Amino acid sequence: MNVWVGLALVAIAAYLLGSIPTGYWAGQLLKGIDIRQYGSKSTGATNTLRILGRGPAIVVLLVDVFKGVAAIALTRWVYSLPSLATSIPPTVAQNLWVAWVVTVAGLLAIFAHSKSIWIGFQGGKSAATGLGVLFALAWPVGLGAAAVFILVLLLTRIVSLGSILTAIAAPLLMLLFQQPLPYLLLAIAGGAYVLITHRANIQRLLAGGEPQVGKVQSRKDQNRKDQP
Repeated sequence: MNVWVGLALVAIAAYLLGSIPTGYWAGQLLKGIDIRQYGSKSTGATNTLRILGRGPAIVVLLVDVFKGVAAIALTRWVYSLPSLATSIPPTVAQNLWVAWVVTVAGLLAIFAHSKSIWIGFQGGKSAATGLGVLFALAWPVGLGAAAVFILVLLLTRIVSLGSILTAIAAPLLMLLFQQPLPYLLLAIAGGAYVLITHRANIQRLLAGGEPQVGKVQSRKDQNRKDQP
């Protein structure tokens, strides 16, 4: 297999994996609704929690993380095939070439989560898939990013703030754990993209109007109580 054909194939595969609209499918399967018509209009785990509940949200979160892991794992496996590994240009070290290809695949998976070909190039905000990419690239970085997210969520109960601070922390974690330059650039570009997808959340945070997880649930419960 030609090395450029291999690059094209893993790029397409990474995009398609990232495009899987988990939250949208959950809404269709469980309630026959388009989740994009409710709440924040996102197909991510947080909006799934608001609309479908905790169980579906956990499943959506895990699948979205797995999409990022799968994109990186598939890319590494393809470039481990002898027919492709031997076609890498001799002027480039194999591990460096694979690192750059993996970076491309990771960025495509992150982008695809928010721009899914299956639902009109809409989707979530790419934080969960980005976390999966970090785990697959370097598990210490992934663990560090998950720790930042969980800590912020426990302290503030604001999911978006956890995602935003995790995106900012990702490049710092890459530097801390001395990861290669392609991975650092992925963390910078992917983190910047996650910040872009959260721009409305950032505006609400600055205005003091971003909802907390507990308060969202309380409103839902109150609405149920008010119903006749």
